[in-house]
Amino acid sequence: MDIGLVLQTDPPAQTVVDLMVRAEELGFSHGWTFDSHVLWQEPYVIYPRVLERTQRLVVGPMVTNPATRDWTVIASLHATLNEQFGNRTICGIGRGDSAVRVQGRPPTTLARLEESIHVIRELAEGRSVDLHGTTVQIPWIAEGAALPVWMAGYGPKALDLVGRAADGFILQLADPYLVEWTVKTVRAAAEAAGRDPAEITVCVAAPAYVGDDLGHARDQCRWFGGMVGNHVADLVTRYGETSAAVPAALTGYIKGRAGYDYSHHGRADNRSTDFVPDEVVERFCLLGPPAAQLERLAELEELGVDQFAIYAMHDAREATIEAYGSAVIPALP
Repeated sequence: MDIGLVLQTDPPAQTVVDLMVRAEELGFSHGWTFDSHVLWQEPYVIYPRVLERTQRLVVGPMVTNPATRDWTVIASLHATLNEQFGNRTICGIGRGDSAVRVQGRPPTTLARLEESIHVIRELAEGRSVDLHGTTVQIPWIAEGAALPVWMAGYGPKALDLVGRAADGFILQLADPYLVEWTVKTVRAAAEAAGRDPAEITVCVAAPAYVGDDLGHARDQCRWFGGMVGNHVADLVTRYGETSAAVPAALTGYIKGRAGYDYSHHGRADNRSTDFVPDEVVERFCLLGPPAAQLERLAELEELGVDQFAIYAMHDAREATIEAYGSAVIPALP
């Protein structure tokens, strides 16, 4: 199993670069960042600094969206970085959360997302596309250019789209029950579309907190349940609170959700996440000493997970990164 690192692009940008460099030294395979350009610094100007100081780390957004960025710009950004550093970028993409909601805009539709996935991949790999009636091709892209596009999603329609169109699946929670349900749904959709389900890479992304004080770890990672709750609230609106289409293990906990303050999005001090119960934090995140981390990782791998990407947004960020490098990654099969 690969281990990735997910960071917010908080200033100073140099800290993000240094942490990514250290992650590669410790055996991490991927360096991801949030892509929410109002709440945090612009990630695409930080990626080249990471790439020039590393040799094998693959970098990209977790996740961008087709509403705040022009699709041709996304393709050209990745293609430019790949031309300079080899095929070492990856494009995580979704409908949009904080990047659009902080501007008072809604997430984009799945239909628009599906079209953007096709356009971004085709253009970044040098092929032509029909873009709203105009044939477009980036002429300077060399043969052999490659850009995997991994899609994030939770609901049945989104998972169906992953199976039909994406190179990888990003699930932003680490609950084994929900991992099993979503991965089976994605693979069934891929098979129905005539694709090989095994070709879709599965990435689970969630906070990991290495330490013995579980109460403190829960409090530091409770924000994550609130972040997931934003997407879950959309599912409840679409499917209802008791729909058979979405497991209650995903939707049940947001009944006490009163609202959400994006000024504290993705932060341990987010007061909008008090509704998230302890058991949800424990299901969604990896908490505890290295042995507990390895136990959950083994369970996830058995369910078909290819990469676990650590959200490192808490007061033990550096300690957890170091613990993974010294005690977790070396012990993985």
